[in-house]
Amino acid sequence: MMNYLLSLTIWTPIVFGFITLVFNKNDCLARYVALFGSLLALIFSLILFQSFDSHQAAMQFSEMTPWVASLNINYHLGVDGISMPFVVLNNFITVLVVLAGFKVIKHKVALYNAMFLMMTGFISGSFCALDAILFYIFFEAMLIPMYLIIGVWGSTNRVYAAIKFFLYTLIGSLLMLVALIYLYTKSNGSFEILDYYRLPLTLGVQTLIFIAFFLSFAVKVPMWPLHTWLPDAHPEAPTGGSMVLAAITLKIGGYGFLRFILPIVPDASRELAGVMVVLSLIAIVYIGLVALVQKDMKKLVAYSSISHMGFVTLGCFLFVNGTLNTWALEGAITQMISHGFVSAAMFYCIGVMYDRVHSRNISDYGGVVNKMPIFAAFFMLFAMANSGLPGTSGFVGEFMVIMGAVQANFIAAILAGLTLIIGAGYTLWMYKRTIFGNVTNTHVAEMDDVNKREFLILAVLAIAVIVMGVCPDIFVAKMHTSVGQLINQVALSKI
Repeated sequence: MMNYLLSLTIWTPIVFGFITLVFNKNDCLARYVALFGSLLALIFSLILFQSFDSHQAAMQFSEMTPWVASLNINYHLGVDGISMPFVVLNNFITVLVVLAGFKVIKHKVALYNAMFLMMTGFISGSFCALDAILFYIFFEAMLIPMYLIIGVWGSTNRVYAAIKFFLYTLIGSLLMLVALIYLYTKSNGSFEILDYYRLPLTLGVQTLIFIAFFLSFAVKVPMWPLHTWLPDAHPEAPTGGSMVLAAITLKIGGYGFLRFILPIVPDASRELAGVMVVLSLIAIVYIGLVALVQKDMKKLVAYSSISHMGFVTLGCFLFVNGTLNTWALEGAITQMISHGFVSAAMFYCIGVMYDRVHSRNISDYGGVVNKMPIFAAFFMLFAMANSGLPGTSGFVGEFMVIMGAVQANFIAAILAGLTLIIGAGYTLWMYKRTIFGNVTNTHVAEMDDVNKREFLILAVLAIAVIVMGVCPDIFVAKMHTSVGQLINQVALSKI
C-alpha cells in the first residue's frame, strides 16, 4: 500500500464522489457514503504524515507511470516537507465540511457532497504532482466543483460570484500554461517540474516566467490588487464552500510560489522581491483596515484572510544578503497551515449563527452568549486565534515571519506587526457586537446552543488550533529539511 499511498489519498475521495452520486435519491445514504470516503482519505493522509521522514529532503512516496509517452507526460507523484502538510490539511478540512453540511444541506445532497470529495482529490493531486501537465490538470479541475458549489448552493448573487471566481482563476492559469510549455521546450522535452530547477535562464526570461506564474498564483492567494473575487465569493458560498475556499484553495497559490516561482526563477525572485514585499504589506495593512469597516461577517473574515495570507507572500520573499530567510519561509508555510484551521473555524462559526438567524449582518445579532454560551466560548477561542493570541496557532506563523522580517528589514517588520493590532481590532469588535450585550433581536432570542454534531466540529478545530499553538514543532519539524533544500536551490544563481 505504501507504494501507492499518494494515489490512494488522491483518488479515494474522487471515486467516492462518483459513488455518492449513485445515491442521489437517498440523501441519508449519500451523506454517510461521503463521510466514509472523506474519513478513508484522511486516514491515508495521516499514514502519510506519520510515515514521512522529516530528515530527508528528497521527494518521498514517489510514483512514476508513463502517461502520454509521445509528449513525455508522466503520472508522477511525490511529496516533500513543504507539500505533505497541505495534503493532510486538505483531507482534515473535508471531513469537517461533510459533517458541517450533514443536516443543513437539503437540496441536491448527493451532488453537494460529491463536489467536495472530488475537489479534495484534485487539490491533493495539485500538491502531489511532479509533472507540470499533471499539476495543471489538477489545478484547473478543482475550479469546476467550487464553481458549482458557489453557483448551486450559494446566496442571492451566487451566479455572479461563481463566474467571477472562475474567470479570475482561469485567465491567470492560462498564462502559467504558456510558461510551462516554454520550460518544456528549454528542458529538451521534459514536463518534470524538478528538471526546471536546473535550467540556465537569463534574467529577462526569468522575469517573464515570473510574471506568468505570478498572475496565476497571486490570484489564488489572493494578493492585492488581484483579490477582488474573494470578498464576492465568500458571502455567496455556502458554509462548506467558504471553509474549503479559505482553508485549502488559497494555499495552492502560496504553494505555487514555493514549488514553481522561487526555485525555477530565483534571480527574478530576488530582483522583484522588493515589489512582492510591498504588495504583501499593502495586503496586510490596507486590507486589514478594509476589514474594520465591514458590516457583513463573511466579508469581514474574507478580507481578514487576504490580510493574513499577506504574511505568506511576505515570508516567501524576504531575502537577507541575497538568501531566503529560514525564519520567514518556515513562518509562511506555518501561517498557511494555521490559517487553514482558523479560517475554517471562523467561517463555520458564522455558518452556525446563519443557520439559526439567516443573516450575515453584524447588526442583526447581539447577546448571543445569553442563548449560546458553549458556542460563544468556542467562537472566542477562534477570534483570539484570528487575532494572533500567543498559545494559539494564529500566533506562530505570524511571529516567525515577523522574526524573519526583523532580520531583513526592520520597517517591514513594524508594518507587518501592525496586523496583530488591526486583526484584534476587526475580529474582537465583530465578536463584541455579535456575542456580548443584551438580547434585542427576537431571532437571537430563539437561538439554541450547538448540537452534538456542531460541538464535535468546533471541538476538533479547537484542538487543532491549540495543539499547533502550543506544539508548533509537530509541523515545523516536518518541513525544516525541505525548506533548507529550497533555500539552497534559490541561492544557486542561474545567470
